[in-house]
Amino acid sequence: MSFLTRAIPRTARAATFTTQAPRAFSTSFVARKSPVDATKDTLKAVDRAVADKLVDGIEVGQTAAKKVKEATGVSSTEDLKAKATEVTGQAKGKAAEVTGEAKGKASEVAGEAKGKKEELKRSM
Repeated sequence: MSFLTRAIPRTARAATFTTQAPRAFSTSFVARKSPVDATKDTLKAVDRAVADKLVDGIEVGQTAAKKVKEATGVSSTEDLKAKATEVTGQAKGKAAEVTGEAKGKASEVAGEAKGKKEELKRSM
């Protein structure tokens, strides 16, 4: 056997044993998760955080609605409609009153102006 036929198999065998890296051995759960599972877990965490914030916002809205109901003394939509109708009636009454007063004052001022005009005519 020639020198080359004996030397090549030995160097090939030596190269395969020396270039192989030792395999990592782990028993942790994280090391066994696939990228899809890791992404699912991340999305679940984000979804949970968003849901918690939405629930907090809803609770704030409910608290605000409760405070408004307590402040106005209105407990249902029917009461709210009745209260709105009452306030609208009061506003219309006040507007009519103010309009009447304004018309009266305008008539009074117009009468005074006519009186002054007649007085000035007589004095000339």
